[in-house]
Amino acid sequence: MLDAAIKERPDTPCVAVCSTTFDDVCRGCGRTVAEVAQWVALGAQEKEIVWQRITREGYPRRNS
Repeated sequence: MLDAAIKERPDTPCVAVCSTTFDDVCRGCGRTVAEVAQWVALGAQEKEIVWQRITREGYPRRNS
């Protein structure tokens, strides 16, 4: 059974604050350039791994 937080997540971590100016990690969502590019092709389990990592790191940031 899916956790309530997972059920309420948007389809993507994108918060329209896209910037990878200083490294390969987006300042808005915390995903790498490769994760952003491949997001639609990732499976549910792969997306969950990304969601767990970015959430742990304090992303997504809506007011970056």
